[in-house]
Amino acid sequence: MAVNRAEQRAATRRALLTEGRQRFAADGYHQVVLAEVARAAGVTKGAAYHHFDSKAGLFRAVVAEVQQELGERVAAEAERHEDLWEQLRAGCRAFLASGTDPAVRRILLVDAPTVLGWDEWRALDEESSARHLAEALTALVAAGTVEDQPVEPLARLLSGAMNEAALWIARGGDSRAAEQALDRLLPGLRTSA
Repeated sequence: MAVNRAEQRAATRRALLTEGRQRFAADGYHQVVLAEVARAAGVTKGAAYHHFDSKAGLFRAVVAEVQQELGERVAAEAERHEDLWEQLRAGCRAFLASGTDPAVRRILLVDAPTVLGWDEWRALDEESSARHLAEALTALVAAGTVEDQPVEPLARLLSGAMNEAALWIARGGDSRAAEQALDRLLPGLRTSA
């Protein structure tokens, strides 16, 4: 049975994303050449441009995919716990651990903020990890575990701290020290009751 055009397009796109991701993670955005990605993926340069318009377009799609996977990984770690507080701790720890993943480190934490720009990078973060954090904090406020307060500024403060810590880890910082700092920081959010 012949592969239909939609399946063929999807397979081409997937091959480009996979190869692009490997190269962006290994070599960094500025060292990757779209024509070489296409050749290694077994497609023409024209097909690469058809699907992504440019190297920046491919990178943007790879960033979105890695960011989505990271958000899912953080959520999955959080969901392993029934207790809302432990969900927050586990999700935060999973996010910090992402700084040691070579693909996350290079693609999301090092290259994406400069290549895409801060606003676009933050928007992608908001769609995944930051959204999960805001949901967790909303649940903790509703449960009375965290003092009743507007969640958005709290989520932004914690998200900013987490992003900075993950960047620090990605650049060679001690992940264990970051986890210990997190364990000292988070209890300050809890109500005293």
